[in-house]
Amino acid sequence: MLLGVLPIPFLFGVKIDVEVSSDDPGFRGSWFVGTVIRREAKNPNRYVVEYDQLYEDESGEKLLQETLDSIQLRPPPPPPEKKKKVQFKFGDEVEAFHSDGWWEGAITAEHSGGKFAMFFRGSKEQIVFKEKDLRLPVQWVKGKPSKVAKRESSSEPKADSNCPKEVMKFTQGMQVEVTTDDDGFKGAWFAATIIEPSGEDEYLIEYKTLTNDDDTEFLREYIRACNIRPCPPEIIVVDGFKVMDEVDAYYNEGWWVGVIAKDSKV
Repeated sequence: MLLGVLPIPFLFGVKIDVEVSSDDPGFRGSWFVGTVIRREAKNPNRYVVEYDQLYEDESGEKLLQETLDSIQLRPPPPPPEKKKKVQFKFGDEVEAFHSDGWWEGAITAEHSGGKFAMFFRGSKEQIVFKEKDLRLPVQWVKGKPSKVAKRESSSEPKADSNCPKEVMKFTQGMQVEVTTDDDGFKGAWFAATIIEPSGEDEYLIEYKTLTNDDDTEFLREYIRACNIRPCPPEIIVVDGFKVMDEVDAYYNEGWWVGVIAKDSKV
């Protein structure tokens, strides 16, 4: 479930400000600001919403309107308390204002001048933001904003039922390969270097082929130990490969698991 997605739909009136989520490819984990135009008479769980910063076409003359399910809507988060300034830190789950909306991600590095690098899991991008463009997510309980969503400590990785209780230990500087269960990347292994351990079975790694959004540095990410393996030794294949062999193929900056379906002559 995305941070902030509500288990119980809200009821909204006309001209009420809202934030809108989307499950469309490329937009998952984002929230866009809009205003309720009307509630459908035939289906009270659907609303017509006009976006504040999204337009129908590139001319930018008419704001985009969409009919949405109530579960896709939430109230904007309450303004931050003036006396309590949020101190962002490495590993925080945050939302960043980017491309006209608020996008969910995690802080992966702190830079000078009040800037933070943020990693988006869906797009595998890492972008640097100013502190003013970040906010902590809000959890909604029974229609009311609760305290700021609990920050996930890097020493307390998310539970993963697919991870065995006993996993291999890695050391700083070790060359490894990393996999992920994210959509579009299942079955792929990417070369990386162990930067440092983070907790009992989690490591900060730096990819050797994947870079951040502006290609200025290699991407860093926290990975569970069960999703890391040592680089395999170089093996000379004497008899070559044959149909139905299960192999890894180097493609799109990584090694992808597959099966040889056809023996084709190049």
